[in-house]
Amino acid sequence: MKKPSTLFFDVNETLLDLEFLKEKITSVLDDRGELVSLWFSTLLHYSLVANTIEAYKGFGQIGVAALQMVAAGNDITLTKQQAEAAVIKPFKTLKPYSEVRTSLLALREQGFRLVALTNSSQKGLEEKLEFAGIADCFDTLLSCEPVQKFKPAPEVYNWAMTTMGVLPENAMMIAAHGWDIAGAQSVGMQTAFINRPGKQQYPLVPEADYVVDDLSQLASVIK
Repeated sequence: MKKPSTLFFDVNETLLDLEFLKEKITSVLDDRGELVSLWFSTLLHYSLVANTIEAYKGFGQIGVAALQMVAAGNDITLTKQQAEAAVIKPFKTLKPYSEVRTSLLALREQGFRLVALTNSSQKGLEEKLEFAGIADCFDTLLSCEPVQKFKPAPEVYNWAMTTMGVLPENAMMIAAHGWDIAGAQSVGMQTAFINRPGKQQYPLVPEADYVVDDLSQLASVIK
């Protein structure tokens, strides 16, 4: 396989641990931790609805709306203000997984260009990576905002590659989500799946080019 020149990284759950956010979500859902995964899947579901009906809203806004929906569907009283407090700030104050910073720096030293590519807003992306202490590891930070679509819409990946001036065969998408891998594959990008706890690849598309347990392992295999 041709060595890529530019590495595109998903952010949430790929680089940043959502544990703090999950704690906040659990606390406003009457401590029902089993509903957190439903909230996240509802968030992703309605981001795809927004793509389909061309009614783009900020990822945080959709996250708040999804939390209100999950609460209502489970007889939990939750105001919009409570939902915002549980989603907006916590989304921006997440810690990176332990190996992330050293692995990103190792990849840069190997000559790769590093790009963060997220469904979050540009401001939110910048704030969360600054808080996590890894913003300086990247050459470029890209939000899907200019496209007004969310990953895994092909338009997002194509726009990101055009922005970076790189062809699909020279680009790699790195993510801990099967849907992100599938989206990147659809436009011809190379892919690497980070096997974070509880995450799986989508069985109805080809397996990612690389499957690793964490970023340090990836840095050792794509030299």
